[in-house]
Amino acid sequence: MSQMPRIALRVSGSVPVTECTEQARAAERAGFTTLWLAENPFGRGALPALTACALVTERIRLGVGVFNPFNRHPTLMAMEMATLDELCDGRAVLGIGSGIKVAQMGLPGHRRIAATRDAIHIVRPLLRGELVTYDGTMFSTRNVRLEFPLRRSAMAVFMAAMGDQALRLCGEIADGLMISNLAPRAFTRRAVEIVARSATAAGRASPGETVQYVPCAIDEDGADARQRAKAMVGGMLASFWQSSGTSAATLSALRDYNGVDPEKFDHTMRRLVAGEPAPSVIDDALLSQYAIAGTASECLEQCRAYGAAGVTELGIWFAASRVLVEIERFGRLLASAPR
Repeated sequence: MSQMPRIALRVSGSVPVTECTEQARAAERAGFTTLWLAENPFGRGALPALTACALVTERIRLGVGVFNPFNRHPTLMAMEMATLDELCDGRAVLGIGSGIKVAQMGLPGHRRIAATRDAIHIVRPLLRGELVTYDGTMFSTRNVRLEFPLRRSAMAVFMAAMGDQALRLCGEIADGLMISNLAPRAFTRRAVEIVARSATAAGRASPGETVQYVPCAIDEDGADARQRAKAMVGGMLASFWQSSGTSAATLSALRDYNGVDPEKFDHTMRRLVAGEPAPSVIDDALLSQYAIAGTASECLEQCRAYGAAGVTELGIWFAASRVLVEIERFGRLLASAPR
């Protein structure tokens, strides 16, 4: 039997802070291990929501997934995360990534791998309380240290990565890997292997955690759950396919690892982009590449499949109208699932 990954809740910047706190409480009651707050340009900022969630929870980890060094300098990341960690009594975890394009902000966004490398090399020692001097390609510091007592001696720093170069860097310097939505398990398996090989080449242990975001729908009626999941996945696929902001690595992940004939997949995407309803375009086999959906037993089996691919924590998210109901349902599944 494959290892069951831990279950986290992923919340986007589209969710109002008051609703986010409700979801955080529900996720903690349900036994979820982490609340991951996504932060994208022009959506709600992650920190106010995480601050509010810190005040209404006691055990669940509170994660930023992710901060971008182009619009938040690494020293500011360290300041804010250390302060959050103080507030939540050592439950904060940081993800860093530079895949989101920031041209609309007037920021350059070039040399993303170098920017992420610099950010991690600056943030991690600052969060250990060290005096940091670092000469980087994109970011540098001179004799800086956080000027307040830290809640603990270190904080885990994850790296979001999709392309091979980013995955290799993750293996070299990060504490964990973060994989975003729409990545089939075949991609995940390969990504985890690249990270592990890179870590070995760097003479260090492989990052201990792999977190993957996956849309989810769970219901006593598995067919109804799959219909909801198809609507979620279809919207994302069409958006990613059309967006000039989608990286080549992300497009490759969703297109090249789903086991579908390329011509058939291109036809499916043309239908989705043209506005055909996703439930009539996406079949169950394609859905299974991008989502966890079905009855409790079906969802359990699918979670274990992600575990077999190397995922240690699934950051699941649900349709907006059913979040609290489905968190509770998934909690019952976790309580009954053999480990």
